[in-house]
Amino acid sequence: MELTVWGIITAIVVGLIVGALGRLVVPGRQNMPMWLHLLIGIGAALLGTVLARAMGIATETAGIDWTELLVQVVVAAIAVALVAGVGRRRSVTR
Repeated sequence: MELTVWGIITAIVVGLIVGALGRLVVPGRQNMPMWLHLLIGIGAALLGTVLARAMGIATETAGIDWTELLVQVVVAAIAVALVAGVGRRRSVTR
């Protein structure tokens, strides 16, 4: 796979969409800024592609690879849930 400017732009756009979908998939309210969701989405898109290729899911298709996209959204949802859980303050009541 060759890394081109167009490939980087595509990865960023897909990452933004995956980040928004990851936010929608996680139930409840996440007290995180939207830019953090989008940043997580970009990372999840890249990591999801790597995982999909390692599992043999990602193939060179002429259109959208729906299984790879599903892997990316699952990775984004897990990352959003982890970051939202880490950022949540837990108070102890006595």
